[in-house]
Amino acid sequence: MTESAAGTIVAERPAFFRRALAAIGVQNVSLLLALAALVIFIGVQNSNFFYTSNIATIGTTVAIVGVLAVVQTVVMLLGGLDISVGSQAGLTSVVSAMVFTSTGSALAGIAAALVLGLCTGLLNGVVIIYGRVNAVIATLATFAAYRGVANLVSNGRAQGYTGINHVFVFLARGDILGIPALIWILLLVALLVQLMLHYTDVGRNIYAVGGNATAARLAGIPLNRYIIGIYMLVGVVAALAGILLTARTGSGQPTSGSQGLELQSITAAALGGVSLQGGRGTIVGTILAVILLGVLENGLIILNVNSFWQDIAQGGLLVIAVVIQQRRAAGRGVGLP
Repeated sequence: MTESAAGTIVAERPAFFRRALAAIGVQNVSLLLALAALVIFIGVQNSNFFYTSNIATIGTTVAIVGVLAVVQTVVMLLGGLDISVGSQAGLTSVVSAMVFTSTGSALAGIAAALVLGLCTGLLNGVVIIYGRVNAVIATLATFAAYRGVANLVSNGRAQGYTGINHVFVFLARGDILGIPALIWILLLVALLVQLMLHYTDVGRNIYAVGGNATAARLAGIPLNRYIIGIYMLVGVVAALAGILLTARTGSGQPTSGSQGLELQSITAAALGGVSLQGGRGTIVGTILAVILLGVLENGLIILNVNSFWQDIAQGGLLVIAVVIQQRRAAGRGVGLP
């Protein structure tokens, strides 16, 4: 308790509470509380929600979106956006299945997908930097182009691969210590990106560029190189998501770009507290938001809610996240668009 200037007694929060709140972050605490409330509500409505198999289903369902959301977070921290990640995942998914079928080697299919992802990411970065095109417009254009190429080479159909390969089987149904392999891959990607952001000059420069690009340029940070490099990283990770999609579904999926993977990844990053203006946000917040969205989707399914409400709920959450961000930006004196 302390005495205010007006002479009244003001209650202080316990020191450990303030330290814990600062360490975890207000945004992350809010997400944890929302997640807990959602879990309790769904669990009360349907006890099947707590079955181990259902929890594992949630984990494997969110893994692919989570991988994309992690790299979407990096792009947004840089002050950009990549709307084409779903189409990149779809195109690389098709290519991985087709190369696997033609060569009989899953590793060849995986390598082809990763190289293609590197190229699609490079193209995005080149268009943005040397074409001087806004990132949203550039990746919106390549979103359509990559989806068109995926449909063209696959005739618009899922490309099943022949034969059984232990690599794909492990990615789809394997586990380590009882935890599905897909979840381990998501955690590994998130950990590596988190370490890059917080313990390397590259990560610190990404925050600097997103916070103030002009100041970063004057400080000697090569903006063009960073932007192209990050979009190439996004392409490679989108290809990884495409490979996981192929393994999980047993076929290359040309329509994944139209299944909302890009919107889900952007929603998760924004809901997790990543600023649309760049320079602010964490991987932890994004992962919590991915889990929240996965639990919400699963809850709507097991409660037999019309599937159309899933899209409405996701769109509503994105609007709420943007409104909250704009209010915070206004509070910091940052000009609103």
